[in-house]
Amino acid sequence: MNFELKMPKMGESITEGTIINWLINEGDAFDEGDIILEVATDKVDNEVPAPASGTLVKTLFQAKDVVPVGDVIALLEVSEESGTKTKEVAKPSETKKEKTKSPKRPKPAPVAVATSATAFSTSNSNTFFSPLILKIAKEQHISFEELARIPATGHEGRLRKSDVFQYIEDGRPYKFAQPVAQQDPTAYRIPQLNFDKGKGKVIEMDRMRQMIADHMVYSKHTSPHVTAYVEADLTNMVKWRNANKVAFQEKYGERLTFTPLFVEAVAKAVKDFPNINASVDGNTIIVKEDINIGMATALPSGNLIVPVVKNADTKDLKTIATNVNALAGKARENKLGGDDIKGSTFTISNVGTFGSVMGTPIINQPEVAILALGIIKKRPEVIETENGDEIAIRSMMYLSLSFDHRVVDGFLGGSFVRRVADYFEQFDINRII
Repeated sequence: MNFELKMPKMGESITEGTIINWLINEGDAFDEGDIILEVATDKVDNEVPAPASGTLVKTLFQAKDVVPVGDVIALLEVSEESGTKTKEVAKPSETKKEKTKSPKRPKPAPVAVATSATAFSTSNSNTFFSPLILKIAKEQHISFEELARIPATGHEGRLRKSDVFQYIEDGRPYKFAQPVAQQDPTAYRIPQLNFDKGKGKVIEMDRMRQMIADHMVYSKHTSPHVTAYVEADLTNMVKWRNANKVAFQEKYGERLTFTPLFVEAVAKAVKDFPNINASVDGNTIIVKEDINIGMATALPSGNLIVPVVKNADTKDLKTIATNVNALAGKARENKLGGDDIKGSTFTISNVGTFGSVMGTPIINQPEVAILALGIIKKRPEVIETENGDEIAIRSMMYLSLSFDHRVVDGFLGGSFVRRVADYFEQFDINRII
């Protein structure tokens, strides 16, 4: 029985995957559940198991190929007994068609463009590019100027995914084209400096580090970052946690770190200021219904990943602690799955874990803000008491909120981070676990 193996959907926002390598070769037999290939997305690596026992007849894509979700990536021959368990079985005629002819992308309608090697004209008048187009451009290292030269066939002159792929197939003819107009002599130009990078051990970035680098550069390029700072007195929270962590673990079987307390307070503040829980889509703002708190977490390799506590505003402290501990454990063991890291609407980064007093975090796209939490440090502070001002030892922390100034102004950003600090400071020291 013939079977079409398709690129699986590995998350709500995932539209394509990159084949890392095939673990089963053409003609090799496999058992149900054996890993046939490894697939990478812009978030996490995944293993694709065999849906049934059988033989790999043909692979339709090679390693490093980027394949849209739902496209057929291989043809399998499975046994009749296990074939009834598969969900999609190709008809013989369809299988033959796949073997003889690969699908071709439609060629965009011809649009008049400049053909000179030293000049260009803007081919698509609509300069709005969707997040998908920008993602493809980032992966292919296509600049905004080059995007503007690609002939567009979409509604109202918008650039479509097929237009970009067709342009790449055509060899990117406008990659090195330069504008005819003289540049303003007073304009700033990036100096072409030949830096001496020095000598030493050369370490090639692994794939995840390259993805992080691209993501960070893209975020700084896309969002005008502004950072607001506040200081919070966590003395009550620290005292309560120290007094109850043992009893909490005995009662619920979960460690009580500061992270669940931070997630709980941040979720409450997000609920108070819902516009901080948003993303940008062109000229529109999408205010998210769910409050999913991402927590930047270090992997054993040193790279960072952001597992997500889903619907944090609806969970009690015990449930949040369970989620946080489970996600942190998976991260340490490199066992985070696609569902664990998708859907974040607001991110926190506990830079205090590394001893940092404060940080200026980079926004986790497509979110519009990220909160960094510094180290909790005991300091002498002036406090108001019944006897007047006194100096006391208090547990203090700096909070820094980086926000996207396209849609979050200073009032919203400052009010939100102040509200988080208020929840920290107003922690009920008599709270029952």
